[in-house]
Amino acid sequence: MSFRSLITLPRMLRHGSSVGTDLPPDEAVSVDAPTEPMRAALAAAAAGDHRPARELLAATRLGAEWERRSEYVAELAGAALRNPGWLDAWLAESPEDPDAVLVKADLCIDRAWEIRTGARAKDVSQDQFQAFFTLLDDAAPVISRAADLNPADPVPWRVALTHALGSQAPRDVFDAYWAEAVARAPHHYGCHATALQYLCAKWYGSHEEMFDFAERAAENALPGSKLHALPLLAAIEYEVVSDDSTADGPIGRDRIDAAAARALELSGWYAPGDPEAAGFRNHLALMLILAERWTEALDVFRAIGVHARRFPWAYVGESRKEFLEFRLGVRMQVASQTPFFGRPPQPAAPAAAPGSVPAPRSLAIAAAPPHEVAEAALMCGVSLRIAPARSSMSYVELVPDPSPGRRATLAAGEELLTAAADNFTTGEKWPALVLRRTADRYGFTLFHKGKARARHLWDPTAPVTDHAEAAATAQALAAVFPVPDPRPLVTLLRGTNSPAERQSELVAALGLPPIPAGFGERDEILAGLDGAQLLARRGVFKGIRDTMSTDLGSPAFPVPRPRRWWVLRMAGLVLLVPAAAFAWWSPDVGWYRTIVPTAAAVYLALQLRTAWAQRR
Repeated sequence: MSFRSLITLPRMLRHGSSVGTDLPPDEAVSVDAPTEPMRAALAAAAAGDHRPARELLAATRLGAEWERRSEYVAELAGAALRNPGWLDAWLAESPEDPDAVLVKADLCIDRAWEIRTGARAKDVSQDQFQAFFTLLDDAAPVISRAADLNPADPVPWRVALTHALGSQAPRDVFDAYWAEAVARAPHHYGCHATALQYLCAKWYGSHEEMFDFAERAAENALPGSKLHALPLLAAIEYEVVSDDSTADGPIGRDRIDAAAARALELSGWYAPGDPEAAGFRNHLALMLILAERWTEALDVFRAIGVHARRFPWAYVGESRKEFLEFRLGVRMQVASQTPFFGRPPQPAAPAAAPGSVPAPRSLAIAAAPPHEVAEAALMCGVSLRIAPARSSMSYVELVPDPSPGRRATLAAGEELLTAAADNFTTGEKWPALVLRRTADRYGFTLFHKGKARARHLWDPTAPVTDHAEAAATAQALAAVFPVPDPRPLVTLLRGTNSPAERQSELVAALGLPPIPAGFGERDEILAGLDGAQLLARRGVFKGIRDTMSTDLGSPAFPVPRPRRWWVLRMAGLVLLVPAAAFAWWSPDVGWYRTIVPTAAAVYLALQLRTAWAQRR
């Protein structure tokens, strides 16, 4: 261990649980969560009703809300990618509706990119490229029609710029599209961000041209405009995505630092937790982390709140997991830099309020009796309530702790009950299914032998789950639970309507006990169940000690005793009681022979008494 570690580790252990406690919990964070109006439109579209989407886009068109319109069109096109029925019905009803045609144009681009994927060109096959270019050719007239139906709208030209990017359009075509876009909305962020990609080195420009474009747009932008974040996007493209970021690379460190400074200033124009600012704030957090500016990065995470975005975290891994792990890493870095007897730095601004984000709730169903679950969960670092369920199974829920332990505070990337299930299934033969609910989203994670074997989310606003993905999840479930035919599970997994019913039906199909009433509506639903008992959080050393003993605290978890156990102890008691009585009354028996049968009889009697009390 280095000398630096000897200094920073005690600081981290002391302050780690108190730094960033005002951040929203991990389970409240979601990636690219839609706004409430868009969420309602997406849910209706998933059910086949296009009217809310039509009304939403019509309002943006009539109000000339081009930034919002661009975001809404992209989200609706993503929803139509795997569930196009509602859009087809809309176009059949109103083939000249500029909003429907615009969504169709963006959908055509999405379909092409779904085939090509976002991989580097060297990793894309010729067949993929051929299909990609064919679909882009088919998209061109749809984009032109969308532009003709609403000549004042810059969003079709944002789609056209994306088309130019994929179709390898020459610079004069790109310039023509760009001129059309800025003629309608000179400061449109979506058009600028798309043009920035065209000009980056991995496509058709260079690092210098990309930075020049971004800095010029930022210089000409109005105060508070998101165009001030363009240099930050260029910096992330250069620092994270490209392979040319070196100390003597083409872009100087001063331009990178200036981009971060400009974005920090821009962040101050928006309230904490504002989803409008979430896109560039996520980029800003990563840039500050790369610069090892930990305190500022923590303040940016506070401003982000629950609004994680797919990018830039998808550049380094799975978006939500990376967001949460980077956020935890920043907390630990701030803690390790705080003097041992000092106080952590105070936030520059209050953390984002949770707002309308509902409290996530979870429940685990373990395929083991309560005493086995309790013994396995001694080291999980959180307080649990365990209740017996039918078929020798157990319900498990998290019990809120006013003073959570350090291990609970430092848990990253997982909801606490999910992290606990990961812990208490390790080394056990039985599985646990962790059920979750957040608003109208329901999901589960299957744990077996300490590993997450499968997970799924029913989200009314999300596209239908791919059949191959659902089949793989169903196979994983069927391999753990006694399900002879996984095909009905695939049907349950692929549906998006009535998530609560689908979750309940899946639990029944797996042969598990039914979900207790009140799940998702209130906390601590197991408190009123017969036999429910609290397993209090233990420290590391107490957990180790209790693991090696049979005392799980008070009240004890009842351990079912086999008939043989009762017979042997009763027989022993029948033999030992007369022997002890004879030893006490006989003057020829020494004290040692008197004490031994007496102690053995008392021990067996206490065992039987305790077991009988637990049984009742």
